[in-house]
Amino acid sequence: MALVYDAFLLFSITLGYGAVLVIIKILFNGFTGLEDVQPGPILQWLSFMGWIASLMGYYFICWRKQGQTLGMKAWRLRLQQPDGSLATAKQSILRSVLATASMAAAGIGYLWCLLPAGKSCLHDIYTGTEVVVLPKEKK
Repeated sequence: MALVYDAFLLFSITLGYGAVLVIIKILFNGFTGLEDVQPGPILQWLSFMGWIASLMGYYFICWRKQGQTLGMKAWRLRLQQPDGSLATAKQSILRSVLATASMAAAGIGYLWCLLPAGKSCLHDIYTGTEVVVLPKEKK
């Protein structure tokens, strides 16, 4: 469910990224005939990679700062190393790449934790991280 919450935020980041690309297109080409100006394959590829980097950047910043994204906060989840410390920069980058690949492969890496032998998702196993459930706060 944390992924569903984060999807709304990722959609907002996507809209912001798209707005930046439109502004850059307007600055270079002006307003007239804007629909007829299409970027070449290299610029399209760079735009796509920039979009992926901006989405991964959200996770990187959240995991390095406090170990939680907005969705993880709502469900009291925290990404950490087995000793309880925050994930390193290398772990965060690798985990965001592997989690993306895991989702692209029909979610197999996420489904791994549902198997009897699986305790963690595949991307957590490969990066040496774990997602823990935090205790409820007492009021």
